[in-house]
Amino acid sequence: MLREFETTFILQPEITEEGAKAINERLDSILERHGAHRLLCDDDGKRRLAFEIRHFQKGHYFTLHYFDGGKVVPELERALRLDESVLRFLTVRVSDEVGDIEERKRQAAEEEKLRAERAAERAALEAQEAREREAEDRDRDRDRDRDEDDRERDRTRERDDDSSDEDEEE
Repeated sequence: MLREFETTFILQPEITEEGAKAINERLDSILERHGAHRLLCDDDGKRRLAFEIRHFQKGHYFTLHYFDGGKVVPELERALRLDESVLRFLTVRVSDEVGDIEERKRQAAEEEKLRAERAAERAALEAQEAREREAEDRDRDRDRDRDEDDRERDRTRERDDDSSDEDEEE
């Protein structure tokens, strides 16, 4: 009897894309070795934690959905427990018995496709926001430099005026 499980795990926020991918591949290999069927791995992105964990206030969230009889869960949790970049994890049983496995796999594939599209849109939006912030920073720096130049010019004029006043007095 196959059951549907989902394991949510939180990685350190500064983990690289390659590091996260390596962890996901390791988990996929554990699933494959034990005969479990991986449905999808959802990257929920970086979010603020409800409370500080190991001096981190943010974490990178992932949710792994899969079918198994229950034997792979301890192995997955062991792998997550041993990985230093994993802050927390939680496995829950989503469904006690899965009826149509192929239909559920198809739904998961569609869901993964939609989530990938949303992630791409989110990445594009974040990139656009970063470009806008950089432009604002450049404008602010330019304005600050211009103001500093104006102040320096005013100081120079005042010095020149003071020296010309002294020349007139003599």
